[in-house]
Amino acid sequence: MNRIRVIEPEEATGRLKEIYDDLVKKRGKLADVHKIQSLRPESIVHHMALYMEIMFTKSELSRAEREMMAVVVSVSNGCEYCQMHHAQALNHYWKNDEKISLLKRDFHQAGLSLREIALCEMARKLTISPDIYKDEQQLQPLRNEGISDNALLDATLVVAYFNFVNRIVLALGLEVTESEMQGYNY
Repeated sequence: MNRIRVIEPEEATGRLKEIYDDLVKKRGKLADVHKIQSLRPESIVHHMALYMEIMFTKSELSRAEREMMAVVVSVSNGCEYCQMHHAQALNHYWKNDEKISLLKRDFHQAGLSLREIALCEMARKLTISPDIYKDEQQLQPLRNEGISDNALLDATLVVAYFNFVNRIVLALGLEVTESEMQGYNY
């Protein structure tokens, strides 16, 4: 249940209506995480620009790796809304419901590569204990798996972004519904 007032699409006018219409055109539908920002329409635009930059631009990290990290961050934060959204997006690449379930329960048991495990560990640790990375040795497992400085930056951006979004979702009361989970363009 939303904890703040939300302007629904049928109520939207002016710039907010333009933003909503553009999101529906590009993504297939409007996500609740965007509607929750309806009182500040331009925040939706900037939020989407950041999301697209972090999750879809060229990177040494694959789209699947970024979605996998999004799921691990969201599990670590107890954010069911983002877990469900990004597990669904990840499964677009993995096409393996059981592996997704294992990732959410214990990524060490999900049959991941050493690189993927290192990325998941980073996502979990940076979410739960961000100060752990003051010790540069914590980066060694990532470097051992060939994660370059560019990829390390990208991984950090993914983790930071999903911590940001998880907090919006959790603080403002977004819940996963069946209708929310259907109809997106991946």
